[in-house]
Amino acid sequence: MATFVLNGEAFEFDGADDTPLLWVLRDHAGLKGTKYGCGAGHCGACAVHVDGRARRACITPVGAMAGKQVTTIEGLGGDALHPVQQAWIEEDVAQCGYCQTGQIMNAADWLQRVPNPSDDDIEKYQTNLCRCGTYARVRKAIMRAAELSRDGAVAVVVPDTGEATS
Repeated sequence: MATFVLNGEAFEFDGADDTPLLWVLRDHAGLKGTKYGCGAGHCGACAVHVDGRARRACITPVGAMAGKQVTTIEGLGGDALHPVQQAWIEEDVAQCGYCQTGQIMNAADWLQRVPNPSDDDIEKYQTNLCRCGTYARVRKAIMRAAELSRDGAVAVVVPDTGEATS
């Protein structure tokens, strides 16, 4: 049994330890933001944070998560948008959107260590693939996220109550 913290809450999985974390997140935790891309750890669509660092969930066995903190796109910002999420919205990055959660999770990881990225840094660290080719918008959003982080700006997410507003 693998017991770990998932988006701030205790989580237990009683299946096989070699089950990929991706399938535990999607099929057992019901978190659909983490996507299946290549299944081999190359594209990055499945990126999540494990103890604050980006990991490819499709090749990470759930048994290796025992005692660790796992954060998915659903838990990244908590009650507010993370600066990278805010920048993605401001810069209208997504085209088909499939790779975007992995792109965001990867950028949020390395921007903690490289708060003032250069174009070379983005080229080096943003290794996720985008089949729509939104790389120019990704680059612009990463620069914007770094700016938002430096300024301490975050957007507050207002929960949708389902009530119409006038």
